[in-house]
Amino acid sequence: MGRIRPDAVLVQAVIAGALSFAHLHDLAAAAGQDGWKAWAYPISVDLLLVAAWRRLRNDGPSRLAWCWFVIALVASLGANVATAGFLDLQHPPAWLRFGIAGWPALAFLGGTLLAHTQGAAEATDPAPPAEMTSAPTPEPAPVATAEPLTSPPELDAAELPAAEPHTEPPRPAPAPAPVPAALVAHARKVADEHRARTGDQIDSDTLRARLGVPPQLADSIAAQLT
Repeated sequence: MGRIRPDAVLVQAVIAGALSFAHLHDLAAAAGQDGWKAWAYPISVDLLLVAAWRRLRNDGPSRLAWCWFVIALVASLGANVATAGFLDLQHPPAWLRFGIAGWPALAFLGGTLLAHTQGAAEATDPAPPAEMTSAPTPEPAPVATAEPLTSPPELDAAELPAAEPHTEPPRPAPAPAPVPAALVAHARKVADEHRARTGDQIDSDTLRARLGVPPQLADSIAAQLT
């Protein structure tokens, strides 16, 4: 078990609190508050002072906390000064009796405001709701099913229209190949000789064999000889 070491600051606080408590009690008793009421006054003043200081320490500076801290401090210091011989406690003045009688209502108002007024820290960080209600889950919308594709009805072969026969357009006759005039003159001599010898008109095959030209060119020459 560790040894208990006295703390000078704590001892000083206890002594100062006891003296302040006694001065407040004597002042309340001199103002006509006897019995337990005289002991309740110092408790009320000290509790209001502690509540205001705690609000300043936890929530930071605020006008409300500073206001009630100053009121409680003035009440405590005033009682200490008044009991030092500055007032005749055997014949207290009317304003002192008025202040002591109105203190309970003033202390009750200050304690209520300090306890139930929202601080700056609570305003920036609101508490979560007491009861979390789950939002109703929306029902999924019905999915539209695609209708199955139906194949077109098969047609009977008899109902089908008869296909028209495909006829190719007639090809134009090839244009006669150009024949040199000298070759036409030579071919004419060959044709005259063939007619004088055989008595018949020369045909394109014979003309082709005599001139040694391609069939198409022989046809062109024969066409010019007629």
